[in-house]
Amino acid sequence: MNVRFLGGAREVGRSAILVDDRLLLDYGLLTGNPPRFPVDSVDPEAVVVSHGHLDHVGAVPSLCSGDRRPPIHWTPPTRELALTLARDTLKLHGGTYDCPFTETELRRVTQVSETHGYREPFEAAGYEVTFYDAGHIPGSAHVLVDDGETRLLYTSDFHTGDQRLVSGTTARPDADAVVCESTYSDVTHEDRGAVEERFAESLRTTVWQGGTVVVPAFAIGRTQEVLLICEAHDIDCYVDGMGKRVTEMLRQYPGFVRDADALRRAKSNARFVDGRDGQRRRIADDNTVIVTTSGMLSGGPAMTYVPAIRGSPTNKVAMTGYQVEGTPGRELLETGSAEIDGRRMPVAAGVEQYDFSAHADREGLLAFLADYRDAEVLVNHGDRCEAFAAELREDGFTAAAPAVGDAVDV
Repeated sequence: MNVRFLGGAREVGRSAILVDDRLLLDYGLLTGNPPRFPVDSVDPEAVVVSHGHLDHVGAVPSLCSGDRRPPIHWTPPTRELALTLARDTLKLHGGTYDCPFTETELRRVTQVSETHGYREPFEAAGYEVTFYDAGHIPGSAHVLVDDGETRLLYTSDFHTGDQRLVSGTTARPDADAVVCESTYSDVTHEDRGAVEERFAESLRTTVWQGGTVVVPAFAIGRTQEVLLICEAHDIDCYVDGMGKRVTEMLRQYPGFVRDADALRRAKSNARFVDGRDGQRRRIADDNTVIVTTSGMLSGGPAMTYVPAIRGSPTNKVAMTGYQVEGTPGRELLETGSAEIDGRRMPVAAGVEQYDFSAHADREGLLAFLADYRDAEVLVNHGDRCEAFAAELREDGFTAAAPAVGDAVDV
């Protein structure tokens, strides 16, 4: 097999891998100003999508431009999440460079979509392809590609530890070559239970002291995880932004979450915000917890809530996800101020960060790869891909870290 990296190599974002110029694995975008897309225009025979995050699926509708109609394969939740993200991108950026597709191309996606469950082999571009639960978000998948001679495993994003929303991956299909993510290859995650306890205690204390907590959270996966934590710790909360739609949608796929009953209780525990008649500003004045998009403070209802609560040290902003360099969330953590909704704002409210990562840490990556010592490992999706590949080689692996644009025969 020839494996060409069109994005996501030695970087996090715009994941796209082309196998033998026929089968495309993911087609994402790298958010920023301006956003960045995979380096080459491609016309694959088929597309396989690992999961519904923008950096893996954000540019997929553009593959249906002109006369192109490649079948797109994914799990049912990934299909729904991808369409939700695409509609949001059109709403926010349609007709600009920030949106690489049109409404017509998005409609075509639904016409060529084919959904599959885990461990149910299917044919795509002449390969046998199988999804395995990756333990990252609902519907996320490792992708095994078999041409009859070589078995390529694309891990995509994965987690080996349990989250409240999804269980960690236990799948280890046989493979001759592995394209492995490395997001947290130099990080050891703190014990999840301890992080939860500290987070819940901070929320309870702030509200008891008369403050309001804004919890910026990614709409897909993280919002639902936070709602589950709040329900488990008997903390009342509001939820706002795209996370509302995603929460409703995921309840339609109980087989892809760890505990469907717990998700139902979490939804019932949270009060959904409709944003009408100044509701958001009234809520910001309450002593309460508000879980809202966006997770990096780059848009969404957080643009109302953070300015409203920033002036009082009694209030708090509790970040729940990694903050990419250059985002307002990263600025806020590092400087105590940020450019929010076009205005530079100092924030007197407390600012905290909690590690609720949905990715494997160093220990998890090495535990996963321990089953692939005889395979060729290609490291991608990380800020230190080359360093991690070198560490794997020192440990006896055959490992490399291709750059964007590189092609590797496996």
